[in-house]
Amino acid sequence: MRDIFDAIQRSAIRIKDAIDVKDIGYSQQENSSGETQLQLDIQCDMIIEEEFSRVESVNTIASEEKEHEEVFRKDSKYFIAYDPLDGSSLVDVNLSVGSIFGIYENSFGAENMVAACYVVYGPRVEMVFAENKTKLYLLQAGEFEFVKEIRLNEKGKLNAPGGTQQNWAPYHKEMVDSFFAEGYRLRYSGGMVPDLHQILLKGGGLFSYPGTSDKPEGKLRRLFEVFPFAFIYEKSGGGAVDGVNDLMTLGCGHIHDTAVCFFGSNYEIARVKEVYARNS
Repeated sequence: MRDIFDAIQRSAIRIKDAIDVKDIGYSQQENSSGETQLQLDIQCDMIIEEEFSRVESVNTIASEEKEHEEVFRKDSKYFIAYDPLDGSSLVDVNLSVGSIFGIYENSFGAENMVAACYVVYGPRVEMVFAENKTKLYLLQAGEFEFVKEIRLNEKGKLNAPGGTQQNWAPYHKEMVDSFFAEGYRLRYSGGMVPDLHQILLKGGGLFSYPGTSDKPEGKLRRLFEVFPFAFIYEKSGGGAVDGVNDLMTLGCGHIHDTAVCFFGSNYEIARVKEVYARNS
């Protein structure tokens, strides 16, 4: 695992340098979702692929930017799924973005996840790595230094509701509004990594991306985004559900499968399960 951890650190340092250049224009290519890719998306994807290709323990990689997985070494045990630059469309307005990594053993799937990691590129570059515990690292003078372990409170104060509101189910809107009625503060940038990072470091709250009328199965991808953050939140003392079921119990038939998802501290997740159980 140490070699994978080191490869992620090298990738993050190179991606930070790539973000700092002037030209972040669109390419002529589309990703697996049919979205036109930024040059930066392609560059970050290539950086991570190059770094993992050198790691002897990596069997296969899968990128949110590629339609199919890529096999490096059939006898190695680790499978890495990653989103090279989540929220990349926020770069041109200078908001925080991030990279997400799910580390699986022997094959992809939540039941095979052994570690997860994300990197936030903002005023500071921070990395959160979860294996047995969740640990925060800060990039200083070209190296990531350990800062602290992270634990969520039982109840938080932040509410980050994703998805287009006009496409929400009425009961979901009522639930979101009920948190605001309790005094929760709205914190939503449109970047999954910085929003979930803020909830994690501020002690708790709720990040939600429900099923909507236009995307009933959710928007966020299981292998690259949903499972890694579910793993991290569970290791941090919180929870992650699809409304009814724990996210880490969900299957994955295709590398680009999506899921409805809620991440938060225990109080908020219990409320989500109560509301969705009544309306499922």
